Amino acid sequence: MRDSTRRIHSLLLKNNQTLAAAESCTAGLLSYLITRYPGSSKYFLLGVSAYSNKAKETLLGIPHRLICLKGAVSKEVAVLMAQNARRLIGADFGIGITGIAGPDGATRGKPVGTVFIAVSGKGQTVWRKFIFRESRGAIRKMAALESLQLLETIVK
Repeated sequence: MRDSTRRIHSLLLKNNQTLAAAESCTAGLLSYLITRYPGSSKYFLLGVSAYSNKAKETLLGIPHRLICLKGAVSKEVAVLMAQNARRLIGADFGIGITGIAGPDGATRGKPVGTVFIAVSGKGQTVWRKFIFRESRGAIRKMAALESLQLLETIVK
């Protein structure tokens, strides 16, 4: 856990780049991990815990219709969370995390542990779908850590 956070910390400082995060199922865990290091205020501009659909719509501009069509836990919503968090504050990179940490909330085709993570940078957005088969706490932690690894792939 420390290694990926420390690598991102070093890379963003070295490259003079900034980051914004929009978190749902991790509820601020990613923001916590990032801000543990002194100097993170130089690159970490925004952390939003948009746990409810209303927060996703109101704060992050996710269309209500999209949430109804694709679900709050979807690639499309994760991508818009990342892109809109980045644009909201003018950051170089944005991360969007949405998922079902459980133990409730599973739907047909989306079991507990389904998480979508997107990272948006200038000119590109990447995303991944995960199905973690762990406890609620472990799902949240794994999602936060995977988001850092995905970020690392486009920061370099």
